Amino acid sequence: MKIARFRLGEGPVRLGRVDGDAADPGSLTVTDVSAVAGTSLRAILPDLGARRDALAGAAGERHALSDVVLEAPVDDPQKYLGIGMNYAAHAEEARQAGIPVPTSQLWFNKQVSCIVGPHAGIVKPDVSDELDYEIELAVVIGKRCRHVPVDDARSVIAGYTVANDVSVRDWLQKRSPTFTLGKSFDTHGPLGPWLTTDDEVADPLDLGMRLTVNGEVRQDWRTDDMIHDLYEQIAYLTQVMTLEPGDVLATGTPSGIGAPTGRFLKVGDVVRAEIEGLGALENTVVAEPEREA
Repeated sequence: MKIARFRLGEGPVRLGRVDGDAADPGSLTVTDVSAVAGTSLRAILPDLGARRDALAGAAGERHALSDVVLEAPVDDPQKYLGIGMNYAAHAEEARQAGIPVPTSQLWFNKQVSCIVGPHAGIVKPDVSDELDYEIELAVVIGKRCRHVPVDDARSVIAGYTVANDVSVRDWLQKRSPTFTLGKSFDTHGPLGPWLTTDDEVADPLDLGMRLTVNGEVRQDWRTDDMIHDLYEQIAYLTQVMTLEPGDVLATGTPSGIGAPTGRFLKVGDVVRAEIEGLGALENTVVAEPEREA
């Protein structure tokens, strides 16, 4: 099942079931399921399985996908964590650029205030000219969990969505001793277009992923190139912390980012990030608004 958060115009945010053939975007519709599920996806994640029949059978107002505004699929997650250099080819790309390859999982925070919807603008900060893109498979946690064995890790996953881990490179490596600031600028966390529940994905470790800038392919890879797969990631993190329903884990990006070649994003660029079976983000880079005097 595909579950979206959406609104009509400037109206309130609703929950919707996305129906139709994802290969034919014109066929996609959004059925309002708020009457049976409320308006918070995060709130229903712990008992999503028990609600499946009600969600599948809900017959609220139906809208063409083109008539709604999609929001980020998870409302107010407590944590948004990302792992660095977790694809073999990307790690080699980094090594050739003089960045040491980590010997263990390398995690960082993206502050949740960076999260925006699948078609929101990505603001190019005035304080940087090194704005970069990173397509990533994002895992959404469905159960409160701690000390999860690798073999049980899939049982705590509610579903998956597409992430663009937008990164301000000079703030990653020159302006801050940690990744957090360079990963957390406002609007630098596009997520969406919806949550695809785990049961709809046969193997999340074998999905095609592609990112284009103005139609030019920059990243074109598969999720089977992860160094630490997403189950190992969950097991590793839960040795340290409790993961909560709605927490988002960005599981790494493949090679092809802009940094090695200096091909950074500019105002007006259109960035499309698509993962097989999960849908696509399409975000335009916009100038930072002028600040009031």
